[in-house]
Amino acid sequence: MAKKRDLKSKKQYDFEGMTLTPWQKISNTLFGGIFRERARKDSDLKKLLVQADIRVMPEVYKSTQLMSTIAVIIGCGALMALVFLPGAGLIAIYESIQDPATVMPCMDWEFWHKADINPSQPGNGCPHYTTQVFPFLWKAIIVILLGIITPYSANKYFGNEAERKRTARAERLEKYLPYASSYTAAMSAANATPVKIFRSLAKNGEIYGDIAYDSSMVYRDMTLFGYDIITAVKLAVDRAASTWVTEFFQGMVGTLSSGGNLKLYFLNRAEHYMRENRIRLTVFLETLAMFAETYIVVAVAMPLFLIVMLVIMFWVSGAGSQISENMVYGIVMGLLPMIHVAYSLFVWLMSQENEM
Repeated sequence: MAKKRDLKSKKQYDFEGMTLTPWQKISNTLFGGIFRERARKDSDLKKLLVQADIRVMPEVYKSTQLMSTIAVIIGCGALMALVFLPGAGLIAIYESIQDPATVMPCMDWEFWHKADINPSQPGNGCPHYTTQVFPFLWKAIIVILLGIITPYSANKYFGNEAERKRTARAERLEKYLPYASSYTAAMSAANATPVKIFRSLAKNGEIYGDIAYDSSMVYRDMTLFGYDIITAVKLAVDRAASTWVTEFFQGMVGTLSSGGNLKLYFLNRAEHYMRENRIRLTVFLETLAMFAETYIVVAVAMPLFLIVMLVIMFWVSGAGSQISENMVYGIVMGLLPMIHVAYSLFVWLMSQENEM
């Protein structure tokens, strides 16, 4: 019972309205007034936030983007201070260390010129003493990386958050739509009304994912706001993040407006989306099979062939072999495990893309 209550409360949280995080509250307090008027007039941004299921006001989204970018800039500035601070920075510490090339000459000088040793001078007065010099090229790279590239990349990253979430949500919708359309076809075949169909989909969020959320919005518009089915579905078209979902709702609007048979429409769409889903899964399995073949060649056959060739080359060349023991250990203990880890990571990423 406790588990069911936890699941129910989690589902209610998934469908709750606007809730700001502490970071968003601080960002909106500091910069919300700057963006409020212009952001609320940006219809494209508002549509993007709805499709991405980002439940904040446009000015909150823009102010959070700016605040996050400023935080990254401050962090980069702190890192640059840590690196370049005179006398205490990492570069200053590095340049205060004696150049290793002068250690032996200075030791020889101190041995033969003990009378000239002066502890108050750097290197005890050794004329060969020099400190390390941090390369100017690396200084320029650090400045460009922390001063330009990282802040710019952070601004682009935070600015594209809504677009990334919309794309991810579109992928999730297209994964669940074939099964949701089959469910609507079955409900329609049982003479269920569209209101009952959308209500039933909305109650099964753990099965139909984001499709359940869009269905709950349609059901809300019809029952709470009093819209008719055509108007409610038209509003769902604007909220849809996926092309498939947009086509599905637009087809419903066209069928209802023309007085067509909604039952036949659901059956047709269910067959179409299941066929598309089978094609997607077939492509995934074919890609996985091809990947398995390359894994056998690269991670199994090639290492065995390489080790055998190394042994033969060592026997043929004898003491004059150019293959060192460290090289063999590097291949066996380093390169081969990295190949296996890379292939495992790639398979895991592919499985995550197709996970329901």
